[in-house]
Amino acid sequence: MDEIIKEMERYAEANNVPIIESDSIDFIKKYIKLNDVKKILEIGTAIGYSAIQMATASDDVEITTIERDEKNYREAVKNVNACGLDRRIEIVFNDALDVNLAGFKYDLIFIDAAKGQYIKFFEKFENYLTPSGIIITDNLKFHGLVENKDSIESKNVLGIVNKIEKYIEFLNENEEFTTKFYDIGDGISVSFRKNDANVKNID
Repeated sequence: MDEIIKEMERYAEANNVPIIESDSIDFIKKYIKLNDVKKILEIGTAIGYSAIQMATASDDVEITTIERDEKNYREAVKNVNACGLDRRIEIVFNDALDVNLAGFKYDLIFIDAAKGQYIKFFEKFENYLTPSGIIITDNLKFHGLVENKDSIESKNVLGIVNKIEKYIEFLNENEEFTTKFYDIGDGISVSFRKNDANVKNID
């Protein structure tokens, strides 16, 4: 499996597919182990890199991951099958905002998809959390540009950064969730319900 993961890293670099940074996935895998996470929902599969990595954290982790890009979806299915993880990783080919997961609950929800939709993703999928579940969001520094807006020349990039800032503001002002921010990888956040006294082992 290690060779497959390395090949995925090479593919991502060659094809300009964004994948999670090593420090960030290490943090998430550590959380999975320490908190006995069983069910994970991932918003944004890409080529399956982070889902496969999370599945390696524990043999009893089951992951549902959603991807709307057909090319990435097909690549993810190929990679998951190559790793022998097709029984533990279910890949849904759809727009996450159109997916109905009624009846399912997850210990961890990982948001790593379209930055402009982060608030919508959070508001929809918080309803699928177990009582002590958490939501982890990636790319909150957006390659350092969130802290260096003056250097941005592209209007499209500036628009994305502005939406990330609005998401951070949304998290900080959320009345139901407490969020901790970590300067790990490209910047991640961990959100958990304010009335949850059982959340543990985040740091």
